[in-house]
Amino acid sequence: MTTPERLGEKVPEHPEVYRVRKTGLKSDQQESKHYGIDALDQEVFEGDEIYVFNGEFYLKEYLTTDARKVLEGLGAEERKAGEES
Repeated sequence: MTTPERLGEKVPEHPEVYRVRKTGLKSDQQESKHYGIDALDQEVFEGDEIYVFNGEFYLKEYLTTDARKVLEGLGAEERKAGEES
């Protein structure tokens, strides 16, 4: 573990700070697996909620309420990315 210097003395770095600097993730976060890019160019990870329609998928959190209603009305399937129906 590195130790930052403060006023000439070495201060141990907190383990959580070290982990975030090295991995970019806090200890309670897990690295998500990439699922793909949706029809609207949004990055999707496994476990994200998506709509599937006509061979395309859409990340739910980036859709407006109206867009969700239209997709549902057209028969789009709502599921989590990475889970097969």
